[in-house]
Amino acid sequence: MPAITVDDLTTLRRLPAVDHAAVRRRVRSITTAPGGFEGEGFPVRRAFAGVDLTELDPFVHMDQMGEVEYAPGEPKGTPWHPHRGFETVTYIMDGIFEHQDSNGGGGVITNGDTQWMTAGAGILHIEKPPEHLVASGGLFHGLQLWVNLPKAEKWAPPRYQDLRGSEVRLLTSHDAGALVRVIAGELASERGPGTTYTPMTMVHATLAAGAWLDLPWDPAFNALAYVLAGAGTVGPERIAVATGQLAVFGPGDAIGIQAADVQESRSPALEVLILGGHPIREPVAWMGPFVMNTRDELRQAFEDYQAGRLGSIPAVHNAPTEVVESQP
Repeated sequence: MPAITVDDLTTLRRLPAVDHAAVRRRVRSITTAPGGFEGEGFPVRRAFAGVDLTELDPFVHMDQMGEVEYAPGEPKGTPWHPHRGFETVTYIMDGIFEHQDSNGGGGVITNGDTQWMTAGAGILHIEKPPEHLVASGGLFHGLQLWVNLPKAEKWAPPRYQDLRGSEVRLLTSHDAGALVRVIAGELASERGPGTTYTPMTMVHATLAAGAWLDLPWDPAFNALAYVLAGAGTVGPERIAVATGQLAVFGPGDAIGIQAADVQESRSPALEVLILGGHPIREPVAWMGPFVMNTRDELRQAFEDYQAGRLGSIPAVHNAPTEVVESQP
């Protein structure tokens, strides 16, 4: 899991030690993500399955894609599909993904890169591995997060942010035992590159075996920690967590996570995604690729998609404009 790494963590700015008077967030729940398949058949873990939307707010959905070692010809993506009413955040730790949308956005993301797509009023997009990766196979590991938009922003014009791994703000814990990547939002006055409609923070942390990570956390935000790989404990209760498990924290202004002293050979460190945002506290009507506030708005989204009002699939340049036939 390379993402963005640093050989010597002591060269990074250190997070301040959390004050002893800080309220450590206790753990409300631990859930285990079930497996499934997305798009054309790539394996995912449904990270938020079984968790009430009020606990997740402002987030609604997250898939861990892989980790999978594809054989030649096996890599898969998604066909063209619509979205409205939220933002998709695709973060790649291993492998390569290509993105294209009906608003002209697009690009290639690879180790440590993030694509941040605001669907807003409506957009079509496609995500797929490049042809050379399909031919060769290889390792693929990433995640996609859905961030809800408040009612006032659901009709915002679509936009696309191409966030390079080199732009991510890199920090370390006060004892240099953990690498902390700030992808979006603010942590200890340090900001990540992602621009968000909904106030939030997104962090990918790598904890060495036995390391403890104490993070200051905005008390107005909720707090979630999802284990991408490895094993450890969360909260002042030191509740055990492992790959594919999500911890939901209660109120407070600090989050504590510790890596187990012994990690499995496939993951020598604890890899964890830490999320928090300002709850929107509005009704959620969600079906398929649309996240709105009411059933009527969902119905309108499907009608608009079927009528072609969410955009059109871009033409393939240099494709033939007349029928081309071949003979056996």
